[in-house]
Amino acid sequence: MQIKGFGPGALVDDIAATSQWYQRHLGLKVTIELDWFVSFNLGPEQFELSFVRRGHESVPDGFRTQDPAGLMFGFMVGDAAAEQARLKEEGVKIVQELKDEDYGQRHFYALDCNGMLLDIIELIPPSPEWLAANGFA
Repeated sequence: MQIKGFGPGALVDDIAATSQWYQRHLGLKVTIELDWFVSFNLGPEQFELSFVRRGHESVPDGFRTQDPAGLMFGFMVGDAAAEQARLKEEGVKIVQELKDEDYGQRHFYALDCNGMLLDIIELIPPSPEWLAANGFA
């Protein structure tokens, strides 16, 4: 298989509210929006994030009503602290405050309008101890 693009997606109840939330809070650009589907371009060509209205007939039987609980999307940013402050100011629920990880991430977790977990990540240098313990030193 030769992959020509990538597009994670999730089933949600309200396409319009989801579209507005991702445009307002994450600044994503809509590539297509219908009453049952919305897709956003995440920068690189052929890299999309999509949402389909729960129950839509385009989803196979047995999967149409799945809950997005357990889904998590990660977004790489240049300044996680600034993004956390901005999202808090906008009223987005932060479920884990900004934290530096030894393995080289500064990140926090927020919830989108559907209750899905968003991991907002800034890459930082891993600690020397972590590098040594994992065979990178």
